[in-house]
Amino acid sequence: MIYGYARVSTSNQSRDGNSLEDQENALRTYGCQTIITEAFTGKTMERPRFCLLLEQLKEGDTLVVCKLDRFARTAIEGVQTVRSLFERGVRVHILNMGLIENTVTGNLILTVMLAFAEYERGMIVERTQTGKQVAKQNPAFHEGRPRKYSETQRKHALSLLESGRTYKEVEAMTGISKTTMIRIKHEKESKM
Repeated sequence: MIYGYARVSTSNQSRDGNSLEDQENALRTYGCQTIITEAFTGKTMERPRFCLLLEQLKEGDTLVVCKLDRFARTAIEGVQTVRSLFERGVRVHILNMGLIENTVTGNLILTVMLAFAEYERGMIVERTQTGKQVAKQNPAFHEGRPRKYSETQRKHALSLLESGRTYKEVEAMTGISKTTMIRIKHEKESKM
């Protein structure tokens, strides 16, 4: 049996042929009879559907993934997983690398490629953190998702509250919910 495994870090990941749809198409084209998919961040080691698939594989089966970084999060994990599959008589095919053979050379190539994949992930994290530190230097920087209401809208809602209007009245006038107004009020008080 030929099993395919596709994983994305986010449900809307679509760059560089990494979308779930692109991976599934490549696996179908290869001839995978069963394709398992997951959407889990690269930071987590939890991939329950992948773990179930690994348990299900038996001698003579083939596990196919599009790229090495879809298969393992660290070089150590990748080498251990592949060796475990080899011991059970399962073949491993990485579409952008080829069939990984249970030979000294095959193990060397796998280990080197996994090390590069781990290095690349580390560089992405490092660049992201550097970019975030630079962005924090900007006084207008706000961590997290963008605010729904502008500073002017927020100040207006607060001034209405301070003038004696009820939360319900201010919500009707501005469209800003009571919960959000309470949060805005707490933010203002914590800055004082």
